[in-house]
Amino acid sequence: MKSKQAFFQQTVAFIASVHSMHYEMTKTMPLHGLTSLQYELLEFLAVEQPLTPSRISECKGISMPNTSRELRKLTEMGLCERLSDATDRRKQYIRLTASGEKYMADAFAHMQAELWRQLEDVDDSGLEQIAEAMALLQEKVFRGK
Repeated sequence: MKSKQAFFQQTVAFIASVHSMHYEMTKTMPLHGLTSLQYELLEFLAVEQPLTPSRISECKGISMPNTSRELRKLTEMGLCERLSDATDRRKQYIRLTASGEKYMADAFAHMQAELWRQLEDVDDSGLEQIAEAMALLQEKVFRGK
């Protein structure tokens, strides 16, 4: 096995590559009046919802006041909604509305087309290998998150 330092460097390079690929998949996507931050919040909700505002703030590295402001704007646009916890009314959850789900379905369709363009030269066997590698990364490195 590589040294732990080499493994760490490879991990950092991989994460940077993932961010770069995400940028490539979304750079030509029409945002329809949303800021890039608002889009990122919707994307996060689409993948893992419902979420508390504090979880969104923590995971996206945004202050709570900024998170609250952006979530309020997204709620006013009809793309997400707040729900109260059934057992603790003080606890709020955020989830996408039907309009938010539609917006993200369109966004993911755009991203999927970009992904297939990137992978057009990869055969079914290669796609299977990539899928297995991603599953292993999810299980061992990202802990299923």
